[in-house]
Amino acid sequence: MTFALLSAAAPAPPARLDPVELFLQADIIVQAVMLGLILASVWVWMIIVSFSLRIARLDKATREYEGAFWSESDAQALVGKQQRKEIPAARVVGAGLDEWKKSTAKQPVDREATRQRIGAAMESQVAEEADELARRLNFLATVGSVAPFVGLFGTVWGIMNSFFQIGAQQSASLAVVAPGIAEALFATAIGLFAAIPAVIAYNRFSGLVNQYEAKLQRFADKVHAGLSRELDRV
Repeated sequence: MTFALLSAAAPAPPARLDPVELFLQADIIVQAVMLGLILASVWVWMIIVSFSLRIARLDKATREYEGAFWSESDAQALVGKQQRKEIPAARVVGAGLDEWKKSTAKQPVDREATRQRIGAAMESQVAEEADELARRLNFLATVGSVAPFVGLFGTVWGIMNSFFQIGAQQSASLAVVAPGIAEALFATAIGLFAAIPAVIAYNRFSGLVNQYEAKLQRFADKVHAGLSRELDRV
């Protein structure tokens, strides 16, 4: 009867893993590793959402601008208006028109040198736009490559702590080492949880940036061809 009462009063083993409980029971070093990885994961998802919205908005704005540009008679006025809206395609055209003005301000005009300078100015602006768009993607690459190793550091530390408990309690039973090992492995799991989306998003977004840069470059080439034809009339 007494044994039955003691058995009833003993806490039941958990039916499944409890991430919160694993975090609370972990060593302070492992907790710090987990917290850092969780914050990195949150930041990764913020970048994923914000970049997805931004690239979709820029792609739409660029298509609308290109259509308006080729149908507008006063290109300079359109460029100034759209530059205030921070459209990359407008800044690319603006760089070409600025160089056009500088190169044709004095007579006689060196047509070949002017063409080269206009092309270089627009290509440089295209590269700047692509670099600015990809700037925040470096964090995704960093998390994707570093997070698993940070999680592994937490795992190694947790396992070391489990071995310390074995020595302190002079017992190698699973009841002594299992909790510490579970907490340690949880740190690796969080590291992978942060790294996997970061790697996938970085690869995907890098491809989108390259596509957008190629689209800007094609537009710049068309504008450069139009300005080259205008040079023949100067």
